[in-house]
Amino acid sequence: MDSPPAPADAHGGPSRPPADRVKEGVLAILRGVAQVDLQPGHWTGLIFLVALFVGGWQFGAFGLLGCVTATLTAWSFGVPWKRVSAGLEGFSGTLVGVGLVLYLGASWVTLLVVIGAAIGASMVNSALNVLLKPYGLPALTAPFCVVTLLMLIAAPSFHRVWVRHPRTVAPSVARPGTAVSWTDAWHGFFNGFGQVFFQDKWYVGLIFLVGLAVSSRTVAAVACGASLIGLLMGWWLGAQAADLAAGLYGYNSVLAGIALAGTFVVLGPVSLVYAAVGAATAAVTTPAITNTFSIIGGHALTWPFVLVTWVFLGAVPTLSTLRRTT
Repeated sequence: MDSPPAPADAHGGPSRPPADRVKEGVLAILRGVAQVDLQPGHWTGLIFLVALFVGGWQFGAFGLLGCVTATLTAWSFGVPWKRVSAGLEGFSGTLVGVGLVLYLGASWVTLLVVIGAAIGASMVNSALNVLLKPYGLPALTAPFCVVTLLMLIAAPSFHRVWVRHPRTVAPSVARPGTAVSWTDAWHGFFNGFGQVFFQDKWYVGLIFLVGLAVSSRTVAAVACGASLIGLLMGWWLGAQAADLAAGLYGYNSVLAGIALAGTFVVLGPVSLVYAAVGAATAAVTTPAITNTFSIIGGHALTWPFVLVTWVFLGAVPTLSTLRRTT
């Protein structure tokens, strides 16, 4: 005689003991941090979180707050546990937390703003997943971009939010010039990984690269190539040396390269070339977005990665030498 099925929880999954649920929740949050770089592993998420705390306690704390808030929001509203567990509901919240504490400063008001913005990012994420499904496109970090951009546009109107905000300007404002030194070059290479999380210390970028390598050596190699492409593209076109050194031309290239070489497009020689073109395009798109948003301080965020990846993924069905992974 067959045994009765295990009772299901409110989200359709099998009921688990409380200790197991807590463990799964912690792993989901770590995966949410890792998914900022499109990686599914909790060990990578843990290394990324360590890197954020090395960059500054406020980045680690507020990034974690954003991830936890977005993850709990999705779970509370009944998003399928498979998505929540994979970290697909936490990564935009992570970036919301890190970005807003950078632009607004660490305070109790910012803490409350991050909680509200992370909840909003969760809602935008669900909406975009529905709207983009017919086109086979992922939401990527667009929820973070939408919510953070709206908050930065609104923030100057709110005294309590804006009163302690740090002055965040491009590094080239303090150090103009296009002559790139060797130090600028290798700092820019590693900062290409760190700037995905708004970090501009080369050793923090190195820790993020280690996290990628723990997830996949192939992904780490692709990310290295993409960071180098972004750096070289900016240098060739005459970008400011200080901005190159800070990784501002590399981080969108890193994300686009990872997305187009194995994550959403089947890995192969042609897709590597395709990803390289995407990485170069993301590097050029970054100052275009920055200049467009100059009225609010030129915050490009990860819009270049999102827009370039959407276009390149949208083109795949018409390109017979390429194939989507799903």
